[in-house]
Amino acid sequence: MEEEVQFLTESTTEKMNLSIHYLNEILTHIRAGKASPVMLSAVLVNYYGAKTPLSQVANITVADAMTLTIQPWERSIISDIEKGIHEANIGFNPSNNGDTIIISIPPLTEERRRDLVKQTKVEGENSKIAIRNIRKEANALTKKIENISEDLIKNTEEKIQVLTSRFIKTIDEVVSSKEKEIMTV
Repeated sequence: MEEEVQFLTESTTEKMNLSIHYLNEILTHIRAGKASPVMLSAVLVNYYGAKTPLSQVANITVADAMTLTIQPWERSIISDIEKGIHEANIGFNPSNNGDTIIISIPPLTEERRRDLVKQTKVEGENSKIAIRNIRKEANALTKKIENISEDLIKNTEEKIQVLTSRFIKTIDEVVSSKEKEIMTV
């Protein structure tokens, strides 16, 4: 019985950690004004008939804070890469010099920054919902453990609530940090 409760709290903590990890992963895709290869992670290239992530057919480097350089492994796919960037609809206009593709990152407007902050808040709220669902599931599982005392159920639910509060606070901190990053000109 004690082992089941211990396993349950450890499992709950692990699930909540995964939720935070997922939030961080999602937020890396939200542009904050500086050039980053992650900005092109949604780009798929038609490579020998198969949709292939750009990172698997070319090297993506940051030339400066506002420029990305794409060096395809094969010159013949430069037009396919440009087409993939346009189809990804990420707001970039690629140009090429025959060997490489250069993307100048346009500066973010105030309106676009506000939209990105809203998107960040939505992702944060989605993560909070996930954390609360994990709490709900853990509490339900606690009550299903056989031969468990009411005191142990109450103590376990309190531990789970402490975990939930801690992870919600972490989400707020992550979202706040990303908002500051986005709004910094």
